[in-house]
Amino acid sequence: MTEYPMSPNSTPLLGQMMDQPLLVSSIIAFAARHYGANEIVSRRVEGDIHRYTYRDCEVRARRMAQALAGLGVKPGDRVATLAWNGYRHLELYYAVSGSGAVLHTINPRLHPEQIAYIVNHAEGQYLFFDMTFLPAIEAMARQCKTIKGYVAMCDRAQMPKDTNIPMLLCYEDLIASSSGEYAWPQFDERSAAALCYTSGTTGNPKGALYSHRSTVLHAYASGMPNALNVSASDVVLPVVPMFHVNAWGLPYSAPLAGAKMVFPGPALDGKSLYELFEAEGVTFSAGVPTVWLGLINYLVENDLRFSTFRRTVIGGSACPPAMMDTLIDRFGVQVVHAWGMTEMSPLGTSCTLMAKHRALPTGEQRAILRKQGHAIYGVDMKIVDDDGSELPWDGTTYGHLLVKGPWVVSGYFKSEGGEVLQDGWFPTGDVATIDPDGYLAITDRSKDVIKSGGEWIGSIDLENIAMAHPSVLQAACIGVAHPKWAERPLLVVVRRPGLAVSREELLAWFEGKVAKWWIPDDIVFTDALPVGGTGKIQKNKLREAYQGHRLPTA
Repeated sequence: MTEYPMSPNSTPLLGQMMDQPLLVSSIIAFAARHYGANEIVSRRVEGDIHRYTYRDCEVRARRMAQALAGLGVKPGDRVATLAWNGYRHLELYYAVSGSGAVLHTINPRLHPEQIAYIVNHAEGQYLFFDMTFLPAIEAMARQCKTIKGYVAMCDRAQMPKDTNIPMLLCYEDLIASSSGEYAWPQFDERSAAALCYTSGTTGNPKGALYSHRSTVLHAYASGMPNALNVSASDVVLPVVPMFHVNAWGLPYSAPLAGAKMVFPGPALDGKSLYELFEAEGVTFSAGVPTVWLGLINYLVENDLRFSTFRRTVIGGSACPPAMMDTLIDRFGVQVVHAWGMTEMSPLGTSCTLMAKHRALPTGEQRAILRKQGHAIYGVDMKIVDDDGSELPWDGTTYGHLLVKGPWVVSGYFKSEGGEVLQDGWFPTGDVATIDPDGYLAITDRSKDVIKSGGEWIGSIDLENIAMAHPSVLQAACIGVAHPKWAERPLLVVVRRPGLAVSREELLAWFEGKVAKWWIPDDIVFTDALPVGGTGKIQKNKLREAYQGHRLPTA
């Protein structure tokens, strides 16, 4: 426990409040007791729609916690999941952490060797998986040295008949084998609750180990009006995967608020999402830009509208202004730009307008909303120069972004990477500005920033301008070698199907929108951009592909 300095000869007057630990299990217990009849709806891997209530979920979570104890899972043991967004995965969020063990969600889009590395590094005891990932489990099971058993997240009828997976168990059999006479244990709120690994592009992923205290505080803060603004009047569909930083905390903040939850399972294409949005009356969702791109294209191609969907949080990477404008102006969906990272549980900022901004013209309001936004309570931030000196909040000065707060990591699991904090602050690896009102604008990752003649060029700004062109579907900007300026921007572009734009036309599009020396030196067109497991464009692969690209000399 943290020791706080006191004045000499002083004795604190302690408050006379109940002392109750902040535990993850208290969230689902609260939802079951106070919002017990509210629904949880899931599109299952089997293809059908499953629905039940928070009361049902809590009962099944306790039964699974009891089953885990029967398997010998002890407090602090890691239990891994390889699963989509669905009701069984939600049950594990509470069964595992609520019992005192540590939920370890794994991104199934990683390479099998990386998955095996993560499982071994975490020393997982059991691994639960959706049947979609049966081939991946079969391929890597022998490489996972610490796993005592695998649990297929299905009923007995769906169990694989012929498989080489050792110690294979059935999820529904485990549920049925438990009496449910299980009470959530009480323990130190600083105990580990969940483990998520970074999606780093270099080196092995590193683990962020969240506590019960940090998780509950994050759920409280992320549900606030200036953040995700989740309430019992919402129908929440997390498109962001539960294996991606715990779906940005929505599996905790939605039950805490008593909101109806809708899970899309593996069907994340535009048609499937739209049909689920409409059938279940979804009002709020969250996801990365690449997912919204597919949904928007489906709506535009079929001349469709939303009947209930009114608000979305977009993060993971910067939301292109053209996408924001389309969602707001064409479909009437409020877009909340947000920023965070695995090391922050993940939410750090969200972007909503202040009262004084309401009188501004639409264009000026949108300029604010395109920023990553204001810190939510619990997070502090600053920008510093290369020497660590703090820089002004003037909206124009670029600096390295540092953060601190009760749900920000103090180090990585098993001390990987050594000491990471700088005078108590976590270095995010982002380059940003902060304006006088406290609005954060991420201009680049430190490793992606383009340094031309000693000056920084923000690649995100150039990408956003390019994607505002009607013929551009996606764009990524990287720095390539230049004999005079060290680096200059190269734009890699994916055209919209059936539309054409030339290099010269697109370069002309930048004129008057940025300083002349910011305009890319060249543009190349490609059929697709490399995308990683969390939906982010992999600029490291683009840099590898175009490291020998020769820029025009004229």
